[in-house]
Amino acid sequence: MDSGSADEHLVQEAEKIAVALGRMFPGLCEVVLHDLRDPDRSIRAIENNLSGRQVSDPATELGLSRIADPAFPDVVQNYPNRFPDGRPAKSTSIGIKNAEGRYIAALCLNLDVSVLSPVALTLANLVAIDSGHGDTSLETLRDRHARELRRAVEEFSAERGAPPRSLSRTDKKALVQQLNRDGYFESRDAARTIADLLGVSRATVYNYAKPPSDP
Repeated sequence: MDSGSADEHLVQEAEKIAVALGRMFPGLCEVVLHDLRDPDRSIRAIENNLSGRQVSDPATELGLSRIADPAFPDVVQNYPNRFPDGRPAKSTSIGIKNAEGRYIAALCLNLDVSVLSPVALTLANLVAIDSGHGDTSLETLRDRHARELRRAVEEFSAERGAPPRSLSRTDKKALVQQLNRDGYFESRDAARTIADLLGVSRATVYNYAKPPSDP
């Protein structure tokens, strides 16, 4: 088997792993296989897509660094990352070398840690203490509103035992209408924040917020 065929065989085997890993953690962990032999169209497979990228999208800066330096670490593990919509992620990138010691692929895992918010909220409530009246001079009304909005969404989701993006359409609509009744839509950025939290478009948020029509 020539080197080109051997490299392709390695990438194909890695693709099986990427698909299997992604399907094992639906809604939680995005798995991306980059073919570093073609950096302009490096994404070979993307399973459980959470970032909105597509097959044939280009390599990331980390991937380009691997291509340029064979001494680049084989594994970069558990580093902080962020999805395009702002959700926090924990990522791991695994480089795959061929027999000649050259990086030809990278298997990347992006864990959506925001889906753990309902659990974290429940634990925070259990251990919460009264801290008195601390210094709030650095807090702005906008920051407080965004935090209260996120908390309201997480509390609603926690009651239903699911992360915000995994709520049913009916529950998402009920949540948006509740937020509307509670006055959260008075903020200019509320619709965008809610859309990002629920994984829907702003148009959908506004549609959900409409009161039911009279019979």
